[in-house]
Amino acid sequence: MKGYLHVYTGNGKGKTTSAFGVALRSIFSGKKVYVAQFIKDMKYSETELTKHFDNITIEQLGCGCIINREANEEDKRLAKNGLNRVKEILTCSDYDLVILDELTIALYLKLLDLNEVIDIIKNRRDNIEVIITGRYAPKELIEMADLVTEMKEIKHYYSKGVLSRKGIDC
Repeated sequence: MKGYLHVYTGNGKGKTTSAFGVALRSIFSGKKVYVAQFIKDMKYSETELTKHFDNITIEQLGCGCIINREANEEDKRLAKNGLNRVKEILTCSDYDLVILDELTIALYLKLLDLNEVIDIIKNRRDNIEVIITGRYAPKELIEMADLVTEMKEIKHYYSKGVLSRKGIDC
């Protein structure tokens, strides 16, 4: 069965949440799921899934949030190592679904080379479904994707200074 490429992008909330919804559906269907979280290094609520299901692997491949600082060489090194790990995962037969969470942010921040990412995705095993999340998806990824969803923020309580609520907003 052909594995499709999904891209969940845009400025609205719900990109990672949507990807994890597909992950849960896959888990309950007996599929094996691999999640690479670029940029992230905190233990978010979704990382708890690995305590409850043995058919999901989540690896965090970054130094954490870099919104309030410049990306540095360590960020680049971790992103590159993460991409090498993803290349291994996409060429083996261990997983049915691979989620590349915040990959587009790593591309936007120039931590990774877009052409290399595209090459790795194109050369994956045919049956692996891939979901890429994050703002600022480059047009090249959008064009090659089979499914693209743009999350559009219309209104959000964060803009009024409300902080994240663990388990709801993560």
